[in-house]
Amino acid sequence: MKYHIVLQRLAIEDLDDATAWTAQHAPATVARWLERFHLALRTLDSNPQRCSLAREDSKVEIELRELHFGKRPNVFRVVFTIDGNTVRILRIRRAQRRWLTRRQIEDASEG
Repeated sequence: MKYHIVLQRLAIEDLDDATAWTAQHAPATVARWLERFHLALRTLDSNPQRCSLAREDSKVEIELRELHFGKRPNVFRVVFTIDGNTVRILRIRRAQRRWLTRRQIEDASEG
């Protein structure tokens, strides 16, 4: 089964922030970084269940999964849900950041 990938509003904002940060710290490689990131997201169109449950999964009723992208110390977590044949990307966060709160997850799920 092929899954449709949808980035929720807060995930788009997170990606914009991550791209700006990368452009500031590694301007020569930001385009390549963004291309590799989108390629990693596209891997979720088949078998997104291969990704482990997110750290925050127990905080909410929906199943949360996470895809890791990047190399230390710049690893990002793509937090997502699987809704039928749609993968909804809720947030894109640096792995070192605090876990998402229940409220942050609910806000991200809304749109």
